[in-house]
Amino acid sequence: MSLLKYSAAKQDGTLVEGEREAENDRLLATALKQEGLLLLRAEPADQKRGVRSIDVGELISRIRPVSLVERMFFARNLSVMIKAGLPLTRALEASVEESSNPKFKKIILAVLNDITKGKTFADSLRPHPKVFNELYVNMVDVGEASGRLTLVLRLLANQMKKDHDLRARIKGAMMYPSIVIIAIFGIGAMMMIYVIPTLAETIKALGTDLPWTTKLLIATSDFLQHDSLIVVGGLIAIIFAFWRILKNPSGKKLFDKVILKMPIFGSLVQKFNLARFTRTLAYLIASGIPIVHSLEITARVLSNTNYRAAVNQAAQEIQKGKQLNEILHRHTDIFHPMVVQMVKVGEESGKISDMLLRLAMFFEEDVDNTTKNLSTIIEPILMLMIGAFVAFFALSILQPIYGSLGNI
Repeated sequence: MSLLKYSAAKQDGTLVEGEREAENDRLLATALKQEGLLLLRAEPADQKRGVRSIDVGELISRIRPVSLVERMFFARNLSVMIKAGLPLTRALEASVEESSNPKFKKIILAVLNDITKGKTFADSLRPHPKVFNELYVNMVDVGEASGRLTLVLRLLANQMKKDHDLRARIKGAMMYPSIVIIAIFGIGAMMMIYVIPTLAETIKALGTDLPWTTKLLIATSDFLQHDSLIVVGGLIAIIFAFWRILKNPSGKKLFDKVILKMPIFGSLVQKFNLARFTRTLAYLIASGIPIVHSLEITARVLSNTNYRAAVNQAAQEIQKGKQLNEILHRHTDIFHPMVVQMVKVGEESGKISDMLLRLAMFFEEDVDNTTKNLSTIIEPILMLMIGAFVAFFALSILQPIYGSLGNI
């Protein structure tokens, strides 16, 4: 037996601290559970008093945000437990025990506390918009009202999984070119600071007229050596200015428009937004949320301002009696013609959610294929960049040497 210092929570969310003898954390949790307490944390009580050593892992776990994966597993596990016959409160207690994120544990406990006070599940989620967004809350609200909460939670988990998979594919595709570009600039900076100054003295000693490429190389090297603070300050200023532009609505809109026009990447961003738009809207409509409200929610979860503006416009004009396919047809620059046609068929047949889901699967598969082939497309471009980089250095250094040999 050892004396353990513990923190636990009551059913109403109140925190309780104390000390108790137990062989391990698991037996302590079982004993406290019989008293209506949920163990949150336990540690040996005979630790030295005074300054407490900082557990870096614990500190990071407390400040890190609740990830999309954690929210996905929360919805999926909750759906399974409720379908198995567990009451919602007991399912939430089990979710607290399963979660390894202290911040998420605290939020689930707050949700559990609100439910025990008589609030609905959806109303209990609303005070935590950074973890449970409007899409999450509204679908849960409809699920509770219709008695299909397990189905709605499963749809939410599936939607988050698809969203996570799409993001992971795009990030993975961007990793290779990003590393190569950073390596090029890094190696170039190192050569400018440490290699070129030594070669510059040798080249100047030859006494020949230097070509403009060599002069540019030496001038750049001198600037980086003696004015490195200006370079660092300039980079910080550029990053800050870029951040401010993205924070400004007009600047963000312009940036998003430029991204969509970029070769290769513009098509990928378009497919990602179309996949997210069609799947989110399909799930909202399938859950029983009216199409106007579904469009408003979908607009808020889209990252690209051009798509967000178009979907918001659609929500407003549908209230005037217009068809969704007619509104999307005006934005063929961002909505693929196939989307317009499939939506039209869905509206005519009354199966718009099925059509949107088929579109989502098509665009998700297209994103998957594009990201797989992206390295094949980008690799020749990167090779050309590296070749141009090496050729510039070689010509700048060798040209004056060959020139001096010709004068002998």
